[in-house]
Amino acid sequence: MSDSIRLTAGSKAGGCAAKMSPRMLDSVLRRLPASSHPAVIVGYDTSDDAGVYRLSDDLALVQTVDFFTPIVDDPFTFGQIAAANALSDIYAMGGRPISALSMVGFPAAGAADVLEQIFRGGLSKMAEAECAVLGGHSIRDEEIKFGYAVTGVIHPNRVWRNVGARELDVLLFTKRLGTGVIATALKQESAPEFAVTAAIESMTRLNRASAAALLDFERGHGRETPIHAVTDVTGFGLLGHAREMALPSGVSFEIDHTQLEYLPGALDAARDGFISGGLRNNREFVEDCVGFAENVPEEIRLLMFDPQTSGGLLVAVDAPAAAAAQLALAGAGISAQIIGRVVAKRRPLIQVV
Repeated sequence: MSDSIRLTAGSKAGGCAAKMSPRMLDSVLRRLPASSHPAVIVGYDTSDDAGVYRLSDDLALVQTVDFFTPIVDDPFTFGQIAAANALSDIYAMGGRPISALSMVGFPAAGAADVLEQIFRGGLSKMAEAECAVLGGHSIRDEEIKFGYAVTGVIHPNRVWRNVGARELDVLLFTKRLGTGVIATALKQESAPEFAVTAAIESMTRLNRASAAALLDFERGHGRETPIHAVTDVTGFGLLGHAREMALPSGVSFEIDHTQLEYLPGALDAARDGFISGGLRNNREFVEDCVGFAENVPEEIRLLMFDPQTSGGLLVAVDAPAAAAAQLALAGAGISAQIIGRVVAKRRPLIQVV
């Protein structure tokens, strides 16, 4: 089917690169009143990955919604990536997804078998996550869009947030960067097959194993958890999501660019100028709080702003426990890198060395 249709040709931006400008979103959300409902544990005021609503002393709901335009040409694979990306927010909070509702925008004259394959791809990942799809909603739209609203469960006292990173923590990251520039090259029919294959493998891989390994690691430390903050790196790029973690935590980050890993073909795509509008928006919004050492190449700077789709988990963990956290992730088949450290708040907010 992918030989007969190019889903990416019908979209202006693909995957999480289609997100609104973070500058516009931030300016609007800051003017809205935060929820004062007593059951709300996590609302939208801290830009967390999902909302958390307390049902009882030992049970809370985790809720998120995520949808976007095609980032690959194959409908089944697009459905898989959309599902993995939506589920990621639940895992980033430490929750367990239990149910989902699909959302789709599809052309009135679109092929029914394409829509079916998108749904089938999404269902395959939801089944892998043991998350029940209960229904959904659809509208006519000339630009295809697909995703899910996902509900999970969590203990109210065991919620991971993007707030709470502490001075002397280290920063772990669980995936390689580069899905955005590779997707942009694909849209322009200039991405090598090996790069697209690697990006698809990364984007369809659930963050379930990473979250489960970190939860097991956390349980081994009793009530005093060494995991202080978690977020998943998606449309605002590594530096955008690092900003969202550092700023409300009242700390600064130092990131070592030599410790980052990149998808095959990502550095070449960045060097060749396959830059999405989303990357430009991210850079415009975040760059004034980021400092780069002179030896950081431009292509690496670009990849640190690159919108990621179904990206990895960024974790602030107590330094003495970092090696054990890495070991726990390795046991689950996850190659997590220590990419930086948390320091006392200073200017710039994030320093890349």
